[in-house]
Amino acid sequence: MCAMARPRKPLLSRDRIVETAGALVDAEGLAALSTRRLAAELGVSGPSLYNHFRTKDEILDAVADAVSAKIDLSMFAEDDVRDWRTALHDWAVSYRAALADHPHIVPVLAQGPGRRPAGLRVADAVFGAMVRAGWPPAQATSIGALMRYFVTGSALGSFARGFVDDETAYDPADYPHLGQAHLLAEHRQKVDQRAFDTGLRALIDGLGAQYDAVAARTTTAPSDVSAATEG
Repeated sequence: MCAMARPRKPLLSRDRIVETAGALVDAEGLAALSTRRLAAELGVSGPSLYNHFRTKDEILDAVADAVSAKIDLSMFAEDDVRDWRTALHDWAVSYRAALADHPHIVPVLAQGPGRRPAGLRVADAVFGAMVRAGWPPAQATSIGALMRYFVTGSALGSFARGFVDDETAYDPADYPHLGQAHLLAEHRQKVDQRAFDTGLRALIDGLGAQYDAVAARTTTAPSDVSAATEG
C-alpha cells in the first residue's frame, strides 16, 4: 500500500493565518492586508480563509489580540508584592513595548478590546488590581482608560520623527526656539523614550496624590459620623 503524500504546504489554521497577517501588517501596514493578498501569502485560495474567519475585520481583531497577549500582567496577580503604583508603571512599560514592536496594529488596539479575549484579560486585570488597591470602581475604570489613552498615543507616532533633519528648515526669524529641532529625528528613540518616561512618572505621581486624598476621606469619614452622633 502506498503511503499518502504529505501536503506541500502546512495545513491552514487560525494560528497560521493570524501569524501571516500580523507579519504582513508589521511589514507594510494595515492598508496592505486584504483577504486576496493574505491568501496569496499563505499559498491558498481566498475562500479557504472563510473556514476560519468570516471577515477581514475578524482577522485584524485576532492579530490585535495576539499583540495584547504579549503584554505582561504578572504584576497584577493577587500574590504579587508590588504596590499599585509600581504595578501600574511596570505594566505600562510592558504595554508600550508590545505596541512598539507592532506599531501598525495600534489603531486597531486603540479602539478598545471589544470581544477580544486577551484584550479583555488586560482590562480585567487592571481594573481588578486598582479596586483591590482601594480605588473606587469608577476611578479604577478611569485609570484604565487614562492609561490606554497615554500608552496607545505614545505608540501611534514619534514626536521626534515629526521634525525634518534639515537644519535650514526652521528659520530662526519664524521659529526662534526651534534651532535644534532638526536634531530630534537623529535621536528619535532617546527623545521618545524620555518623553514616555516623563509622562508615565507624572501620571502615576498625579494618581498617587488622588489616591492619598481618597484614602484620607475614607479614614476620616467614620470619626466624623461618630462625632456628629455624640454631639
